[in-house]
Amino acid sequence: MSKRDTSVAGIFYPAQCSEINRYIDTFNEAVENDNTKISAKALISPHAGYVYSGFTANAAYRLVDTKKIKRVLVIGPSHRVYLKGASVALYESYQSPCGDMKIDVDYSTHLIDTYEALSFNPTAHSEHSTETQMPFIKHYFGEVNLVEIVYGDIDYKELIALIEKALNDEDTFTVISTDLSHFYDLHEANRLDHLCLKAVENMSVPELNSGCEACGMIGVKALLEASKRQGLQTQLVDYRTSYDASSDASSVVGYMSALIS
Repeated sequence: MSKRDTSVAGIFYPAQCSEINRYIDTFNEAVENDNTKISAKALISPHAGYVYSGFTANAAYRLVDTKKIKRVLVIGPSHRVYLKGASVALYESYQSPCGDMKIDVDYSTHLIDTYEALSFNPTAHSEHSTETQMPFIKHYFGEVNLVEIVYGDIDYKELIALIEKALNDEDTFTVISTDLSHFYDLHEANRLDHLCLKAVENMSVPELNSGCEACGMIGVKALLEASKRQGLQTQLVDYRTSYDASSDASSVVGYMSALIS
């Protein structure tokens, strides 16, 4: 059986399931014990090391009502290799410390056959922006089918149709992976990041183009446009920077999570 092997387990997140669960339990202990779930269709999540962005990611994942969800699309930018268009993983399973997960090969193949910008490039699938989402998906969604899409040099408009289709499918949930500004001092990072937060809150692609910096900008733009067409709304969940973990204000990275429902 072909498998998408982990590439950043033990680096960005723990390689042992017990340690992943310890992180998640710690994150949940730090918030109000509210068991209210939201019938969301998608979320935006960061993808740094869990010590920095894990709380922000978990804050959104823990709110999702997962009962009807059978498939999760995870869409993130390529950091390691140049990629023209986007690659859809065609492995049969996805390795994870808490148990391997099934990849929806039929659905993934259908996407490649339907959308010209999509293909399968194995070199693209050692990508942390997507992989860091998997322990949260495994923990909260259980035995769902996965679709991993890693994009590179692509117009965001080429992703709108496939995201819109996913939003229309009650069985499917979409995760868009992005961090925000990188390596500014804390004051400037907050200023730039709040441009992103306001744009997401207003579901405005033009506002994203007005100073927001995000490595996953293409995915965020496509999600906002697709969600707007479907009459959905955004809900910001958490924002923080690496300063909250490191106490170093001289050079920080920003992290946001949001739900779309």
